[in-house]
Amino acid sequence: MLGGVRTVRLRPLTDQDDAAVLALNEVNVVQLAPLDVDRLHQLRAWADRADAVDVDGEFAGFVITFHAGTPYDSENYRWFTEQYGREFYYLDRIAIDQRVRRGGVGTAVYDHLEAIAVKHRRMALEVNLLPPNPTSLSFHNGRGYTEVGKLGDADHLVTLMVKELAPAH
Repeated sequence: MLGGVRTVRLRPLTDQDDAAVLALNEVNVVQLAPLDVDRLHQLRAWADRADAVDVDGEFAGFVITFHAGTPYDSENYRWFTEQYGREFYYLDRIAIDQRVRRGGVGTAVYDHLEAIAVKHRRMALEVNLLPPNPTSLSFHNGRGYTEVGKLGDADHLVTLMVKELAPAH
């Protein structure tokens, strides 16, 4: 690592990443959702991108995104479909290893994904309110995401957020 600068690279997930993805998802299951290998493979098949986040050449996280119009069965994804039709890019889940958090890794990943999302007009995602995830909420607010709705109940509540991007051409 030269001068403390980390090299962050996204690459497609492979079957060899399954164990690392499932372990990291489990560590963060309260913020994400349960995941087993069959569901992971199903999400990868539907996803626009299912990427490993490599930091300095080592697996340090993963991210799964969807464009509009897929058969993805998430209630949150369906909500965005009802609101925005085909004009959104959905970040379903992201998990970054604790060892590299607060080092610009999330910012690098979001910069890359938002550049992809520009042609879809907006990036859409959700953040837990119950159980609370104040770190994620602060990160997203700081990047310009705003609440456009809420879904859930007294046990699990999410804020549905979007970041408006340049109009599609």
